[in-house]
Amino acid sequence: MKVPSQPTGSGAEPDGLEDRLRRFVTIWSRAIFPVTATSLTRAEFEGHLLPLARELRTALHDRSFDTAPAHRAGAALVAAHCTDPDALSRTLGVIDSYLVLYCGTEQDTPGEELRARCSRLQHAMAAGFAQALRERTLVEQEAIARSSLTARSAAEVALHATETRFRAVFEGAAIGIAIADLEGNVLEVNETLTRMFGGLEHHVRSKNVSEWAHPEDAPHVWRLYDELVRGEREHYRVEKPYYRGDGTVLWTNLTVSLLRDAEGFPQYQLALMEDTTERRLLNLRLRYEATHDALTGLPNRTLFFERLEKALAPAEGARFGLCYLDLDGFKAINDSLGHSAGDRLLVEVADRLQSCATAPGEMVARLGGDEFVALTTGPHTEREVVELANRILASLATPIGVDGRELTVRGSVGVVEGPAGERTAAEVLRSADITMYRAKSAGGNRFEFADAEADARAITRHGLTTALPAALERGEFFIEYQPLVHLGDGSVHGAEALVRWCHPQHGVLGPDRFIPLAENTGLIVPLGRWVLEEAVRQARFWQTRHSDGGPLRINVNLSPTQLHHPRLVADTVDVLERSGLEPGALCLEVTESALIGADDDLLKPLRQLAEMGVDIALDDFGTGYSNLANLRRLPVSVLKLDRSFTRGMQQHPADPVDLKIVEGIVSLAHSLKLAVTVEGVETGAQAQQLRELGCDTAQGWYYARPGAPDRIHALLLADAV
Repeated sequence: MKVPSQPTGSGAEPDGLEDRLRRFVTIWSRAIFPVTATSLTRAEFEGHLLPLARELRTALHDRSFDTAPAHRAGAALVAAHCTDPDALSRTLGVIDSYLVLYCGTEQDTPGEELRARCSRLQHAMAAGFAQALRERTLVEQEAIARSSLTARSAAEVALHATETRFRAVFEGAAIGIAIADLEGNVLEVNETLTRMFGGLEHHVRSKNVSEWAHPEDAPHVWRLYDELVRGEREHYRVEKPYYRGDGTVLWTNLTVSLLRDAEGFPQYQLALMEDTTERRLLNLRLRYEATHDALTGLPNRTLFFERLEKALAPAEGARFGLCYLDLDGFKAINDSLGHSAGDRLLVEVADRLQSCATAPGEMVARLGGDEFVALTTGPHTEREVVELANRILASLATPIGVDGRELTVRGSVGVVEGPAGERTAAEVLRSADITMYRAKSAGGNRFEFADAEADARAITRHGLTTALPAALERGEFFIEYQPLVHLGDGSVHGAEALVRWCHPQHGVLGPDRFIPLAENTGLIVPLGRWVLEEAVRQARFWQTRHSDGGPLRINVNLSPTQLHHPRLVADTVDVLERSGLEPGALCLEVTESALIGADDDLLKPLRQLAEMGVDIALDDFGTGYSNLANLRRLPVSVLKLDRSFTRGMQQHPADPVDLKIVEGIVSLAHSLKLAVTVEGVETGAQAQQLRELGCDTAQGWYYARPGAPDRIHALLLADAV
C-alpha cells in the first residue's frame, strides 16, 4: 500500500530520508573531493562517504548517544587519503551547517539537543582524524624503517608528505588547536592559538594547563578536566577565560577531547578554542546600553529595579532608604526653552545627584523624564536616608547655567525607609511616588517621609478614579435632595440635588470624595449631565403631583469644567425640553471661586441661560476674594452664603461682626435685586436671626437632611416648619 506523500517539514517517508541523506553526502563530497588525494572517481568517493554519513545520522538520533561513529568517520577520512589541509576544516564546516538540516527531522529530538550532539560529533571526528593521522604517520614511519634498505628515498618522501599534510591541517585550522599530555604539559599549539594568546609561542608551549586557571572559571570546569584525564569522559565543552601575556583577558569556547592509544588507554588531550572575546564585549556593551539611561548615563529603571530587589531581599539587620525625586516646574522649562535645554538641565542634575551618592551601598538612577531615585542600604539607613535627601536638595540649590540663563532648580522628594524583606520593589516605589507628590503639593523644594495612612488614602483615591467610568455605566450614582425653605413662612421653596456614589466596597460616598476626581479625569461632564437629567425629571414629577402650589425649583451644581464645556447651553436646553420643565424652575449653582476673574467668553453661556429664564446662583459666597463690585456684571440672581456665616451664629450671643457682615451682604444683594440663600442652618435660633436679617431662603439640618425624593414630596404636602 502506497503511503501518501507529506509536506516538507511535517514528516517524511523512508525514501525521503534516504534522499536527504544522499543530498548531504553530495554536499560533503563537493566540499572535500577537490582536496582529496584519491584514485576514486567522484561517484565512487560519494559511495565511500555514504555509510559514514549514515552512521553520523544514526549517532545524531540514537537514544544512548555515542560519538564513536564520528570518531571512526574521522579515521575513515584519513584512510581515504582525505588528509589535505582543508579536508578536516571543510568536513567540520559541512557537518556544522548541514547535518542537522538534512538528517535532523527523523525523530522528535529537540533542536537544541541536536545542535549539541552535532557539535560533539564534530569534536569526535576531529579527534578521530587527528588520532588516525598520527597513527598513520607512525605506521608509515614503521614501514619506512622496515624497508629503509631498499626504499629509503621513497619512504622519506612519503613520510615528508604525510607530515606536511598533518602540519598543514594543524596549522591551517581557523580555530586554536593544542595538544597536551595527561599531566597537562602543552606539547603542540597551532599558529591560530598562538595569535589568540598574543603571538609568543614560548609563552604557550612552556605552560602547564593548570597554570591557566582564571578567577571567573565556572565551578565545574576543573572537575570536568579531572574526569577527562582520568578517562572517565571523552570530552567536555565550556566557556572559559584566560589571561594573555599582557594581562588582558581572552574569552573562548573551549572543547577538550581525550585521545586514546591503540589499546584504548588515555594518551593525549586535544583542545579546540574559539575566540569569543569580541562577541562577549559586544554583549556587555549591549547589556550596558539596555540598563543605562542614554541621556545621563545613569542606571535606568531596569537596572534600578534589579538593585532594589536585591536590597529588599530578607537579611538579618538589613535596611534600605529610598529617595524619589521629581523636579518642580520642569515642564515650564521644556515649554519655554525647548527640549534641548531641558536635556542639558537633566544632564547637569544627574551629575549633581551622582555626586550625592558615592558611599558604599548608594546609587542614583533615572526612571524617566525628570524623575530620579537614590538608594542607600545598610544597617543605619534611618539616619543616612535623611542625610541623602538633604544632600540632594542642597545640590539643586545652586542655579544651573543653560544657554546663558541661570535656572533655579527645585525638587520634591519622597522618602521611604525600613527593614528589608517586608515589601516588594513595586510597593516601595509606589509609596515613594505617592510621598513625592505629597511633598510637591505641600509647596515643593522639600522631602516628606512615607506614611502608611497617606499611602492608603492615595491608593483609595486612585482606585476611585479608575472606577468612576464604570460606576456611571453601572448606575452606581444616585441623588439625594435637601429642601430650600422660605424663611418668611417656612414653606418649601425647592430642593438642591446632591449626588452620591453607592460604591460596592466603600459604601455611600459624598461628593467631596469623588467630584474632584471626576473634575481631574473629565468625567464630571457626563456625570453632571446625568445629574441634571435626573434632577429635572424629578422636579417635573413633583410639579405634576403638587400642581396647587407654586413652581417647585430644583438647584443643580455646575463644576468649573462644565462651565467651559461648549455644549453647556445646548445640553441644558435639550434636558428642559425633553422633560417639559419650565426654565424658571431650574437654578444652576456656580461657585464663587469659579467666576473670579471670569471673562466674557466664560460668562456668555451663563448669560444665555439667564436670558432663557434659568436662575444662576453664586454658591459659597464669601469664602474667597469677594469682589462685590463684580456682582453687577455677573448674570446671577441668587447669592448663597457659605455655612461659615451661620456657624458664627451658633454661640450666644451671636458674633456681632458676623451679623453685621451678613446684614451688609443681604442689603447689597437686595439693592441689586438678588435673592439670598443661606446654607448650614442647624438651629431655630439661627433661622430666626437670618429671618430678622432679611435672608430669603435657607437650607440645613434644622429643616431636613438630604434624603430620597419622596421625603421632599412629604414636605411639600406638610410644609417644612
